[in-house]
Amino acid sequence: MANPYLQVLRTPHALPMVLAAFIGRLPLSMVGLGCVLLVAAETGSYGLGGAVAAVGAVAAALSGPFLGRLSDAYGQRRVLLPVLAAFVAAGATFLVAVRQDWPLLVVFAGAGLAGACLPPVSSMIRVRWTHLLRGSHRLPTALAMESVVDEMVFVVGPVLVTFLSTAGHSTAGLVTAFTLAAVGGLLFAAQRRTEPPPLAHEHRNGPSAMRSDGLKVLFAVGVAVGAVLGTLQVALVAFADEVDARAMSGVLIAGLAVGSMVSGIGWGAVHWRLPLRHRLAGALVLLTVLSVPLVLIEDVGVMVPFVVLTGVAVSPSLISAFTLAELLVPRAAVTEAFTWIGTALAVGVALGASVSGKIVDVSGANAALAVVTLAAGAAALVVALGRQVLRVPAEHAASPALVR
Repeated sequence: MANPYLQVLRTPHALPMVLAAFIGRLPLSMVGLGCVLLVAAETGSYGLGGAVAAVGAVAAALSGPFLGRLSDAYGQRRVLLPVLAAFVAAGATFLVAVRQDWPLLVVFAGAGLAGACLPPVSSMIRVRWTHLLRGSHRLPTALAMESVVDEMVFVVGPVLVTFLSTAGHSTAGLVTAFTLAAVGGLLFAAQRRTEPPPLAHEHRNGPSAMRSDGLKVLFAVGVAVGAVLGTLQVALVAFADEVDARAMSGVLIAGLAVGSMVSGIGWGAVHWRLPLRHRLAGALVLLTVLSVPLVLIEDVGVMVPFVVLTGVAVSPSLISAFTLAELLVPRAAVTEAFTWIGTALAVGVALGASVSGKIVDVSGANAALAVVTLAAGAAALVVALGRQVLRVPAEHAASPALVR
């Protein structure tokens, strides 16, 4: 049987687009952790580091839907290039402010502006796949592949930023992240043959994608899953520090991504008969159950495999959420729908990083990891309560299995 991922990559002009987007997305997994590592190294406070990362994540959340609507209206390239320039400038300001002990207001402002201008390559490439493969049975596989690529980003990025920040200069990790954003963003913008055209004028001022009740449920799920990721990002770094294995922090976060990436590869290759909303609920229940042991483990060698197991449920949750979003909103609002889920994830990361950072400072890393279980359980409950509005309309589904 033909490999479905290879079939997707054989789409004309797809491979350069995917490679450019991979480079451009690496900063997504590096900036937040890099901020925590840099601020903690300079001030000794994980709480402050988590708060700085949270400000950047909230700013990204607020700007995401706006950038998505601009991209729909005027084209991705015309939006991406000025956003990229502002991101690099804001990041440089943040680095100088932290190193030179400038007032915290400047530090937070730099982090916020950098977050607001974080290049939305992840949402943009999903929209490109939707443009290239709309109506094709290969589209769900393409979206699953993008979630797998996201997990690859979270394998490489945390290890890279942790190594550079701890083994070299404290700013080396973030400088590398900003450089990769610039290179990847420019390469992605250069892929003109896969860029969807701007929407017709009559679509630009249409109703927001958030008018969809289903997307509102997915937004709540995204916040909860983001809280899981934000908590793990901070708490696992702090856990490694508490057990005198700080260099293992990147390995722990990469372990989470490895588990998620492997499950995502398998998930996207399966021809599912189970309805999408049921798949999403099952993945979230599994995430809740698998995260429970993290609160109890005190040895880094034991923590690694359990983190990998927890990661197994992350990618299926995101794949199901993004696929549902594409099917539940009008065609003209798909970009905005994807950016709303990205916004939700960013809000959740901000909440998770901030709350868990404070818990770490007061009660330790293991106590902070309880936030993972609570957030995942809340997401599963939201899906159970909203199962009717997550039913895919028959006319939008490529397979009857998506509808039931």
